[in-house]
Amino acid sequence: MKKASITEAKNGLSALIDRVRHGDAIIIEDRGVPVARLEPMVAAGDRVADGRIARLVRQGALRPAAAKAPLPLLSRQPPVPRAGARLSSALIADRRSGR
Repeated sequence: MKKASITEAKNGLSALIDRVRHGDAIIIEDRGVPVARLEPMVAAGDRVADGRIARLVRQGALRPAAAKAPLPLLSRQPPVPRAGARLSSALIADRRSGR
């Protein structure tokens, strides 16, 4: 079980949450005295929808797929750019066309 001071927890909360997400428990200490424990809400083997993905869906920043991608689309190689083509030019053209 990892121990972290309040300062460490404040400065590295995201890293501590990632450890907790993977099943670790964290003891938060104030001047060496344990004051709190961070532990997973579900067992490490149980996979509930990732919190970040669920939050993005709620915010409208992400939409779940309506259907699986067609297999032929996933099995072919991506297109190769023409010689001398620039990605930035293609991106600007896409944005101007409203895609």
